[in-house]
Amino acid sequence: MKKSKCPHSVTPSFLPFEGSCKIYVDGRLHPKLRVPLREVVLDDGKQNLRLYDVTGPYSDPLVKIDLTKGLSCLREGWGIKKGKALTQIAHARKGVITPEMEFVAIREGLKAGFVRREVAEGRAIIPANIRHPELEPMAIGRNFLTKINANIGNSALSSGIREELEKMLWSVRWGADTVMDLSTGKDIHKTREGIIRNAPVPVGTVPIYQALEKVGGKVAALSWDAYRDTLIEQCEQGVDYFTVHAGVLKKFVPLAKKRMTGIVSRGGSILAKWMQIHGKENFLYTHFEEICEILKTYDVAFSLGDGLRPGSTHDANDEAQFGELKVLGKLTKIAWKHDVQVMIEGPGHVPINKIKQNMDLQLKHCHEAPFYTLGPLVVDMGAGFDHVTSAIGAALIGSLGTAMLCYVTPKEHLALPDKEDVKEGIIVHKIAAHAADLAKGHPMAILLNDAMSKARYEFRWEDQYRLTLDPERSRRFREAALANKEDSSARCCTMCGPDFCAMKITQDI
Repeated sequence: MKKSKCPHSVTPSFLPFEGSCKIYVDGRLHPKLRVPLREVVLDDGKQNLRLYDVTGPYSDPLVKIDLTKGLSCLREGWGIKKGKALTQIAHARKGVITPEMEFVAIREGLKAGFVRREVAEGRAIIPANIRHPELEPMAIGRNFLTKINANIGNSALSSGIREELEKMLWSVRWGADTVMDLSTGKDIHKTREGIIRNAPVPVGTVPIYQALEKVGGKVAALSWDAYRDTLIEQCEQGVDYFTVHAGVLKKFVPLAKKRMTGIVSRGGSILAKWMQIHGKENFLYTHFEEICEILKTYDVAFSLGDGLRPGSTHDANDEAQFGELKVLGKLTKIAWKHDVQVMIEGPGHVPINKIKQNMDLQLKHCHEAPFYTLGPLVVDMGAGFDHVTSAIGAALIGSLGTAMLCYVTPKEHLALPDKEDVKEGIIVHKIAAHAADLAKGHPMAILLNDAMSKARYEFRWEDQYRLTLDPERSRRFREAALANKEDSSARCCTMCGPDFCAMKITQDI
């Protein structure tokens, strides 16, 4: 498959985490599959730990990466041809286990038949555009590991292609399962091309951003034709899932006007203004079946957008939000009729006591399609720390069944994040996802968590570094507090010291 070149120079590779190595597991139903995992070599002399890994070939020291050429076409030869291949959900309904499904099963330690059933029932999706052959397939569903998404993308005021490509690379390094390119500035097409050609994870977008840019930023000039052309352009590039705000209807706009913070979704506000100017219904809603047919051709998944999500805890769970949710449920059934995969986007700003209702109503109205939530942020006054206010809500809603968590960075509501902000946001939300998986009893999460607990009790500091989300930071914190390097293997930390360490005293007993 011919691919465009990305001329932007960024460091293309990084070594595996300390004490880890990249391994590959072969497929059984599809023997050509080589599924990557991260193997952690432990000092306890027992079986090494195999962990889910999203870093693609970037953490394999044997693979040389040239960003100007893009990654190799992993899925080439898997039987995917434009206009002829069935979507993942269509295959699943016919009882076919695709290479993508077996790939997912091996990564998650599950049976391939289980993956097929979850996709067939619409409880999980495998976002994998046939034009993104570089992709390592993954699943989003509440019966799988909780995934996280990292938003990247430039604006008219900040960042360029090189910076966004670097954010993508480091996002997968720190564990982002998908990335969304939300670019609204210059060179949207070129930025997205560089990201997709070098992304081993699914890439999502909000097509209305580029459609608006094509008409000079004038909402009144937006049209179905401009939007359709943008959809096809992005499908051809290889985008794996689209946020489509088709549930923002005319009748809901007056309800949003009653709010403290109105409409805070970019896409939702654009469409509300368009409907007000033209006095017509949302063209994404009226042309929804045509959108389905376009997405079906490329096997692109819907991420049905919550254009009326609450932007403050004051507005949470109101009539506008839940009215849109019911519409998204109806649109889900229409998409399934067209054999298109669907997940549902969720709030937003929601206080802790109202989070459960969001999950309950999503399952009810949207027929158990995967839920993908921004946070929710549980307070509104955490500016500078909104990655924390988001992760609190994310852990709770993830434990209740949300399939993917959209990260928030420390600069949310303040500024475009840089590379370090992306890292902070990802790691905090990886902790939230892990907390959710523990609450759900996922075997992989329990295995990792217990391994860390045992390493702590046995004062195996090196294994603790290897098992944590940021080994370099953990090592730096501990060693900076030591009087000398000879103390690095001491059976205590510097908080308690040798005489007051509860674990050491317990072992002495």
